Amino acid sequence: MRPLHSLIVKIPCGEMDMEKTKPVKKKRSKLRAYNNWGYLFVAPFVIAFLIFSVYPVLRTLYLSFTDLKLMKLNGTINFAGLENYKRVFTDKFFGRALLNTIIIWGVNIVTQLGLAFLLMMVFSDVKYRMKGLPVYRLIYYLPNLIAATSIALLFSNLLDKNYGSINIGLTQLFRTFGGHYKLIDWLGTKWPARLSLSTIQTWMWFGNSFLMLMAGVQGVSRDYLEAASIDGAGRWTIFGKITLPLIKPIMMYVAITSLIGGLQLFDMPYLMIGDTSQTYKHTQTAMMYLYRFAFGAKTTQVAYASSVAYSLFLIILVVSVIQYRLFNRDTEKRRHRDRR
Repeated sequence: MRPLHSLIVKIPCGEMDMEKTKPVKKKRSKLRAYNNWGYLFVAPFVIAFLIFSVYPVLRTLYLSFTDLKLMKLNGTINFAGLENYKRVFTDKFFGRALLNTIIIWGVNIVTQLGLAFLLMMVFSDVKYRMKGLPVYRLIYYLPNLIAATSIALLFSNLLDKNYGSINIGLTQLFRTFGGHYKLIDWLGTKWPARLSLSTIQTWMWFGNSFLMLMAGVQGVSRDYLEAASIDGAGRWTIFGKITLPLIKPIMMYVAITSLIGGLQLFDMPYLMIGDTSQTYKHTQTAMMYLYRFAFGAKTTQVAYASSVAYSLFLIILVVSVIQYRLFNRDTEKRRHRDRR
């Protein structure tokens, strides 16, 4: 009788390892094949993004270094170097348009963020405990849901010098108290037109800023605010020492996005004030100036318009970096102190 150990078949270790790894490799290959389907579903978005977003940006950058005009679209394109950018930064008309943009945006951002901060303080106050926040948020955000063309048409009628509801209402109010009201041409005079555009922008966007700031406040733990209130801290102390430092990232986001949106202001001035108006040169923004050279029938200069677009991009980039540094100044000082 043969011993038991002689009946056991000896399998080489290499063959056993291969048998173990085969199922693992099959599973991995199946997972890879399954995961490759993800690229198929993502491909339409990536292709559309490259065609309609990346390509226009790179094409505009290329055109800004050429001498392309509309009449030369089918002809040769010559390289012009930095001539277009030199023209942009020495063009007094572009400087005036940029100044108009800064004035309209500056008045808007002060009132917009001021209202948003005031409402945020009221609704986040621990002692007041205001109710109905979702309803107020909806009401304040409603102007964002209205098309810009509808808003422009509405306020063009309201601000009309002779038939506008604002002038008619003010006339009746002055008569009630025995006074005389001189009609104001809101859209036909320099400063009333600028202030009107700033006020409309404030009405449209302060609700969005309020929602952003409230989202930041709601992310702050109520324990901090209630503990400070119990310890006797006042409203301004709680707001300045606790709330503001903790919502600084949201404030930075609101400030930078407001800057970007403000310097790209186009729709309201373009729709409400025609290029034949006396106040056009006082309300023409940088984007309107760009639009004039890009699509104007008599002033079409594609290359110059492209350089204006990238000049605005550089200005926004520089100011955004400055804003970022200002908001993170305390953090950078702390890091520099820790390195020492």
